[in-house]
Amino acid sequence: MIGRDEQTDQLKALQEEVEQLRHALGSHALVDQAIGVVITVGGLRPEQGWEVLRHISQHTNIKLREVARCLVEWPSRRRLPEVIRRALPAAVEHARTQAEATGREDEREVRCGRPG
Repeated sequence: MIGRDEQTDQLKALQEEVEQLRHALGSHALVDQAIGVVITVGGLRPEQGWEVLRHISQHTNIKLREVARCLVEWPSRRRLPEVIRRALPAAVEHARTQAEATGREDEREVRCGRPG
């Protein structure tokens, strides 16, 4: 039989885990929305959008979640932090270059149903 103290500890641990999962889910949704902004603005595929976020985060030393938040808020606020605004074109170009180097550009045409 489990004692009351042990039950309390287990309940606290479960509540903490639920809170962590909620935070992770919220962060994931935010990142997905930011990828949508990037692929719309840059004319990229989703995997390239992820690469853009990662590139900006790594080259500006800003957490990816914060980069995502800024990009999601960009359309409504009509401003983007200077450091992210400067990093965005280079990150988009980097993602395009990576896709061309690996030959993934052609896959886009096939998936869209355009004749090859």
